[in-house]
Amino acid sequence: MRKLILVRHGESLWNKQNRFTGWADVPLSEVGIEEARDAGRLIRDAEISIDIAFSSVLKRAIQTLHLLLEEAEQMWIPEMHHWRLNERHYGALQGLNKAETAEKYGDEQVHIWRRSYSVVPPLLDPLDERNAALEDKYKGIDQKAIPLGESLELTIQRVLPFWQDYIAPALLDKKTVLVAAHGNSLRALVKYLDRLDDEEIVGVEIPTGIPQVYELDPWLKPTDKYYLK
Repeated sequence: MRKLILVRHGESLWNKQNRFTGWADVPLSEVGIEEARDAGRLIRDAEISIDIAFSSVLKRAIQTLHLLLEEAEQMWIPEMHHWRLNERHYGALQGLNKAETAEKYGDEQVHIWRRSYSVVPPLLDPLDERNAALEDKYKGIDQKAIPLGESLELTIQRVLPFWQDYIAPALLDKKTVLVAAHGNSLRALVKYLDRLDDEEIVGVEIPTGIPQVYELDPWLKPTDKYYLK
């Protein structure tokens, strides 16, 4: 039996401030720090031994991973950080307060930007200082691959190659894999594993800091899934 553990990072400072975050690299809040530690305690209490861990390159996911592993007493395991596991890119909305944005554009339009499957939010200008292509962590990546805004559909298309290249091979090698990432990048994996359609995945909510375990057969088809409590 193969095990895949998915953990959404704890509350970030911008989550707390009700701001669109996306690829903005903000840290965990105090609540988020405790959520990450709680996730590690749940894994420790469940006596799950992790073989390898993956996270995005955003600090809130990396902080969650490190705090979790510390509490689980497994800080020594190999880990990899990759941009393909980043949160959905919210384009020009990044950094804006969600309530204020709704006042400006209307609740319906903001709901469409946030919750539709294929609608892309307003794109960043390539010269905008918020463009991730200007950050050191994305040097060496094809600039055309770095988004200026994404729908959930585009996020899923970005994440699935990482599953195929890294996560699936580790699981096929009978490793227990942990992925610490974000609501929308984890939705990509959930959609693929659970074979959800485009409408179903939009309604899926992934709680922060609660490990979700998939038990997989040799063909990586789920035989069971559950949250640790």
